[in-house]
Amino acid sequence: MESTAFCKAAAEAGLDGTVSFAGRVDRPVRQPLPQRVGGFGGAAGLADYVRDNAITHVIDATHPFAAQMSTNAVEAAKMTGVPLIALTRAPWVAQEGDNWTHVPDIEGAVGILNGSPRRVMLAVGRMHLDEFAPNPQHFYLLRLVDPPKDTPPFPDHHVLVSRGPFTTADDTDLMRDHNIDLVVSKNAGGKGAYAKIEAARALGLPVIMIGRPHIPARPEVSTPGQVLDWIRTGHLGTDRGV
Repeated sequence: MESTAFCKAAAEAGLDGTVSFAGRVDRPVRQPLPQRVGGFGGAAGLADYVRDNAITHVIDATHPFAAQMSTNAVEAAKMTGVPLIALTRAPWVAQEGDNWTHVPDIEGAVGILNGSPRRVMLAVGRMHLDEFAPNPQHFYLLRLVDPPKDTPPFPDHHVLVSRGPFTTADDTDLMRDHNIDLVVSKNAGGKGAYAKIEAARALGLPVIMIGRPHIPARPEVSTPGQVLDWIRTGHLGTDRGV
């Protein structure tokens, strides 16, 4: 949502830029700027792209869990001397009524699922499904942006192909309909996927919350307006509410 809002603001401001998608989503949201799909070939490949295309600013608006891409962006900025800023989402913070178990990574979530069968809403994206194969005893509700390329490695599962943002009411009904008793989620932050966290709170369900991966230090802002101010002035300004 944040990246889409920035692309809209940048286009309206008349900025020249290219939006790059990794290609992990089959149907990326169309943006009002030129688009490319695919990797760059690591940090060195991204640095070459920046030089070859006379890029003057790099904005990292990737998912908070896209650690490799963000790390490559930091390294490429160092190689080229081109300034970099990250448009980030603040992580979710547990509120009264939440029942979270924090784990540092996917492996930690898999370990907690050792045990008796549960009915799990597994909200980690299709790239990580195979990592949960060691626990086939559970029912898994899988909500994915695109259909899985291969059959999920779970004997008992249901795939729902849908793109957010979602509503708390709909996610509450979804969890009730499937008798979910546990939610596994990445701490993605933002508003688009928060409905499942609110629904779990409303239903009194526990959540296994997967922490964010480490990313090298870089300047970060949280709104499209701050990115535009940075492009225009070279400084991290205040939020203009764009």
